[in-house]
Amino acid sequence: MKLGRFKDKLTSVITGIFRIKTKIRLKPISDLRKSGGEWISDGNDPAFLIEGNFFGGWNKISYFSQSEEYIPLKLYWDIGEGFSEKDSKVICAILPGSLKYEQFIYIPVGTINLRLDPGERELTFGLENLYFRKTTRLDVLLASFSRILKERGGGLVTFKNIINKTYRTYKTQGLKAIWRKAKSTLGIDSETSAQAYQIWIIQNQLSDEDKLKINREVEQFTYKPLISIILPVYNVDEIWLRKCIDSVINQIYPNWELCIADDASPKPHIKKVLREYSERDARIKVVFREKNGHISESSNTALSIAQGEFIGLLDNDDELTIDALYENVRLLNEHPDADMIYSDEDKISVEGERNSPFFKPDWSPDLLMTHMYVCHFGVYRTSLVKKIGGFRNGLEGSQDFDLALRVSELTHNIYHIPKILYHWRTIPESTASGPGAKNYTHYAGLKAVNDAIQRRGIDGYIEELEGYSNFYRVHYNNRIDSLVSIIIPTRDGVLLDQCLSSLTKTLLDKKYEIIIVNNGSSLRDTYLLFEKWKSILKDQLKIITVDEPFNYARINNVAVENASGELLLLLNDDIEVISSNWFDDMVGQAVREELGAVGAFLIYPDKTIQHSGLTLGLGKQRAAGDGHHNRPITDPGYFGAMLSVKNVSAVTAACLMVKKEIYLKVGGMDENLSVAYNDVDFCLKLRSESYLNIWLPYVQMIHHESKTRGDDLLSNEKLIRLNKEALYLQNKWGNILLEDPYYNPNLSLDTGYALNIEASLIK
Repeated sequence: MKLGRFKDKLTSVITGIFRIKTKIRLKPISDLRKSGGEWISDGNDPAFLIEGNFFGGWNKISYFSQSEEYIPLKLYWDIGEGFSEKDSKVICAILPGSLKYEQFIYIPVGTINLRLDPGERELTFGLENLYFRKTTRLDVLLASFSRILKERGGGLVTFKNIINKTYRTYKTQGLKAIWRKAKSTLGIDSETSAQAYQIWIIQNQLSDEDKLKINREVEQFTYKPLISIILPVYNVDEIWLRKCIDSVINQIYPNWELCIADDASPKPHIKKVLREYSERDARIKVVFREKNGHISESSNTALSIAQGEFIGLLDNDDELTIDALYENVRLLNEHPDADMIYSDEDKISVEGERNSPFFKPDWSPDLLMTHMYVCHFGVYRTSLVKKIGGFRNGLEGSQDFDLALRVSELTHNIYHIPKILYHWRTIPESTASGPGAKNYTHYAGLKAVNDAIQRRGIDGYIEELEGYSNFYRVHYNNRIDSLVSIIIPTRDGVLLDQCLSSLTKTLLDKKYEIIIVNNGSSLRDTYLLFEKWKSILKDQLKIITVDEPFNYARINNVAVENASGELLLLLNDDIEVISSNWFDDMVGQAVREELGAVGAFLIYPDKTIQHSGLTLGLGKQRAAGDGHHNRPITDPGYFGAMLSVKNVSAVTAACLMVKKEIYLKVGGMDENLSVAYNDVDFCLKLRSESYLNIWLPYVQMIHHESKTRGDDLLSNEKLIRLNKEALYLQNKWGNILLEDPYYNPNLSLDTGYALNIEASLIK
């Protein structure tokens, strides 16, 4: 057996070195027939058996296809046990139109048969000229590097940036992280991949019928404000400048003006192009500055000629989608109080290929203090922008970040449009080509956040993140003298001693009490442990007994009745503290008037992520889940989500700090949820009272969860209970569980932060 596996692996290596290419034949075995050169599926289980030579390991599949719709292609492999769902994967797709397609795939070494299933319904398509070319892992890495370089505009500067970032990733996250990134870039094993996004684009592109419908809707708008697009220009290549201006001219919504300020560009084509456009369309207004003043002054010049009730910010090499202004005015007709609006965005290469979509959360004030996530397309009420003095000098490179921070201090009427309305051009000198392209933007952003702290009177400091430009963490200092009640339920907890030891080492000069809730312990060692810690902590330790069947919500509610602290920390007995400053960091946040629950970064002992904030509706139960669960702790997450202080809908009660006053105000925990989702329900009650919940990446603790309760999905009894409690939560909160404001509807509820390819938000 071992000799056979060695032979298969050796064959895989040798064939990969020589890049052996073989033609594949498709033999229909279920619900398929050929007619006039097309394949027709007559049922819900179409399947081909793949005939021809193939080799285990990395391969590149190529084929020609024709279709009028998107059809996933699912590969099944038989390693001697027959075909089954567990040995299958969607590897690529037939896309609408006629095209040649190539994709890297992995065939497990030892595979003896392959099956290919095109969709799961009746359909018609063309699929021919299938080839497998044997490749290697190195081919995958090189192809990924090439694609990233192309997407970011090419050039020596971009090349160096990618090399530097790859090296930083290797140093901080290891080779596995580089491999994951390579596979994701090429659409291998990843629903967030470039391939998935191209499918999403097809699903969401505007048809001619959609455009006619939008035109009719625009005519019916009762509110048609003038939108002034602010466009500072400096020395941009003619091709990108024209594409930028054309994207405004092509807007479906007609009531706009384009306010252009040329910042004394030395390239002669700039004046020629701008004069040409201004003469062609009276809505285009141009000011030619006599002296270069950089982007803040140039933007202010454009702002000075703006007559619109709202301004929109556009960079001189980027593009708006055809419906960008329509979507904003549509929102304004529904929410005329809106003062600040932002949308989702993607990047566009010099070849016009769209990539790297950023599907953003709704308004998250703490996330904005971490990085400029609102970015493009930003629309602001003109009167507010002028009230704060427009764009500030000295913030060049992050002047829009500074603007967003200052505007958000004057209004709560901030709205998010969960649609791609802006294409950010990736050329070597653009910040879109990577965080290293303009390092000065990081320091400008740092000043913007620091100034915001000063204006808001925040007693705190900023932490910069090594290796990550344009990300900042604001720590709130703990200046209060409030008692914190730390509540730890236990039942013969084998890790309780470790938990208490790690806690008390970091609490030497802190004001706290620990309440151990004994819920049915029976071991003598447990009671000896109670005595040990009582002798150490004396009056700082209370031990209360809840002699009832396990009900986590009930246990904590009883403990809160016995708590003397103004702040509560709900803590599992299998938590091990590893952040030395966790107490001050959590207290500094928890005392903020607007905050409800404060959560921590919980880590499994194998250094993977257990908790990074809960997403409503995520997972099989459609109750709540963690979008980064089981990823390595070094993974920066979706657009830096694991680096960021961020607002979330819920945090786990395995480590949750909250004011006692508001715990009681919302009625504590719902005792109908004895084991699961009581923390989700509690956080939703806080949210319904207009409190914000927050997750702190710098408060890190090890959660030895698997050593206590175990996995909820391991037994039928636990699964039945889990489903019952999920159903209770769904009946109580309804559609709120499917509409998490901090999780974009374009993202999947099956797999955290994967693309929801079926999403179609344009209709």
